[in-house]
Amino acid sequence: MYPFYLFLLFATVPAQTKFMPGSCNFESSTCEYTSDAGFMSWMLNKEESFISVGPGLEDLDGYEARPEWEGKAVLLGPALAQEDWSCLRLVYQLSGSSALQVQQRWEGDSFDRALWNTQTTSDSWLVSNIDLKNSTDPYRIVIEGKLSELPGSNVAISEILISPGYCLECDFEDSHMCGYSNQRNTNVNWYRGGGSARDPHRNLPDDHTEGNGKGHYMFVDSVYAKTFHDVAKLVTPVTTVPMSGCLSFQYQRGEERGNLFSVYTRDQAGQYQELWKADPGNQNLNDWAAAAAEWIPVQVDFKAPYPLQVVFEVGFNSPRGGYVALDDISFSPEFCSEETEPTFDTSIANCDFEVGFCRYTQDHIGFPWKRVSVKPNIDRTGDHTTGAGSFLLAHSWLSRSSGYISRLLGPLLPSNMKYCLRFHYSLRGFTQTEQALIVYLQDQSGITKEKLWTQNDKSRGVWIATEINFQSPQTSRVVFVSTCINFWDCGSVALDDISMTLGYCDFTPGAPLTVPGHCDFEAGRCGYIQDKEGDQADWVMMRGPTPTSYTGPMGDHTTGLGYYMHIEASNMLPGQNARLLSSPLRGSRGPLCLHFFYHMYGSSTGNLSVYLRKNGEDVLLWKRTGEQSVTWLRATVEYQSDQQHQIVFEAIRGSSIRSDIALDDIVFEGGPCPDIEVRKTTHSPGNSNDIE
Repeated sequence: MYPFYLFLLFATVPAQTKFMPGSCNFESSTCEYTSDAGFMSWMLNKEESFISVGPGLEDLDGYEARPEWEGKAVLLGPALAQEDWSCLRLVYQLSGSSALQVQQRWEGDSFDRALWNTQTTSDSWLVSNIDLKNSTDPYRIVIEGKLSELPGSNVAISEILISPGYCLECDFEDSHMCGYSNQRNTNVNWYRGGGSARDPHRNLPDDHTEGNGKGHYMFVDSVYAKTFHDVAKLVTPVTTVPMSGCLSFQYQRGEERGNLFSVYTRDQAGQYQELWKADPGNQNLNDWAAAAAEWIPVQVDFKAPYPLQVVFEVGFNSPRGGYVALDDISFSPEFCSEETEPTFDTSIANCDFEVGFCRYTQDHIGFPWKRVSVKPNIDRTGDHTTGAGSFLLAHSWLSRSSGYISRLLGPLLPSNMKYCLRFHYSLRGFTQTEQALIVYLQDQSGITKEKLWTQNDKSRGVWIATEINFQSPQTSRVVFVSTCINFWDCGSVALDDISMTLGYCDFTPGAPLTVPGHCDFEAGRCGYIQDKEGDQADWVMMRGPTPTSYTGPMGDHTTGLGYYMHIEASNMLPGQNARLLSSPLRGSRGPLCLHFFYHMYGSSTGNLSVYLRKNGEDVLLWKRTGEQSVTWLRATVEYQSDQQHQIVFEAIRGSSIRSDIALDDIVFEGGPCPDIEVRKTTHSPGNSNDIE
């Protein structure tokens, strides 16, 4: 049961690493980890030292789903406060249709911060590694196991280990080898060497950590090597937080002329970039070090602004190519060299155009983009950011010439980096859209251009979200170009909410990380449920325009092509209500900030209200009545509750079927709300916060 296949080991000894509070191997107890009474219980198996939720694997034959095994189980850890960075290592196994998520719960905060999750099933134990930032504020680790109704679903955890330092760091004394893995090759592989079980026929060194022959290290030798295609790869865990600094390690090489030793980074797309290579030309140093069995220290600057792995790679040219040994990998947040450039801050390329053009500039040739705003109304779509803010517009109505071309230039971006560009655009009035909006990558000279993206969607009256991955070998800038050749075929192009991040957009490991109360409805309802006792109708998930004309949105707020929640007035009677309840939220000592987008368009639109539900009573927080705009509008509500509560969204149907109301992109944050748009409530019945 629960076999353990992690690495090819040379020897196994008890781990020497000193683990921190919050660690547990479940040999005899759960080490202050407790099951949340509101969910399924985790069960301790003392014989095999693990905890699990669901049936044991030996019980799968003839298994039938039982109601008490459906749903989720929540494991709460003890209170922790780590003044330095630490690494959380989880040894787990999933079977059937199940999921596992690790969260961080701060004392006095209503919402857990998602750190990592997975839906990967396996017949063996797997290891996850999660970097925990330093903090003097107490927090708890929360582990959530989810089971489906399908037979065979099971979640098990055999160890929770918290060690000082970063997850990249390793001295290989721990039997789990810090989550490092050997990418198995037929002929050459990394092995764990040292310890009491030593091979007298191999001329291998003492480890660097202990220096007495009892410690451990990783090594690879050429005994079975045939060609340089026989490459051994030792791979670190994936970095889970942006980090940059100095990566250090110790190594030894025997017969340097017979092997190549290199260190690379590998991103989630599988692309490699060389970080360091052993110098084959420095033979005097290498020969002296090999003869004296000395470990050679290496320091190299390392930047991981997006998830990366470090790969230690060795190739041999023959069975007599010698060996390479590796030990004591460490990391410091300070760069090795003072001359190293800091990680590029992509926020300089972000702009919502609320206070100007940010770092974007106009091309002096052509007709400029105009920064405009549209007050909430029933005729024209407002901006994407708030519905009542500013955005950029390029269109022929501002110029009575035969056509136009408008170029918007972004700030310069460093070369050889991976970028994800996101923005929203909207079309209006075009009959030909091929040239409506094109995104180019332009070099610093402004001469060479590469087309990154061309608009090909014919949707009207809705903001469409776009993501573009790109990389340039030279310093470049992004250019947005809108072209109209014939005035009579053209309309307008709107642009808003441009953002830039490092790394490719598409590579997010695992399933999307969720936080209670945060929802864009793209992957379901996020725990929101109907109030079956207090309403006469339901909120319904919808995509695209609502069925009734002249009411409801044309698309969702998140992407323009996704999902949102709405009430369909044609299925309700006048005055009937629909109530949507959030999942239970913990109380907080300080204020909380609720953001959401709402859509109230239709000549007979009724009411939309937000309530705070606690102790069985509802307190009005916010309310809007009647038709507001043809666009999505943002609401911001600040409230406070020091005990468990729920947020209730209530929509009331108006006098006719043109009364659809919609919700999207609900976000809870710790307060107070920045630039609050509503008055604070006193939480007494009858008071409200109307957006002005």
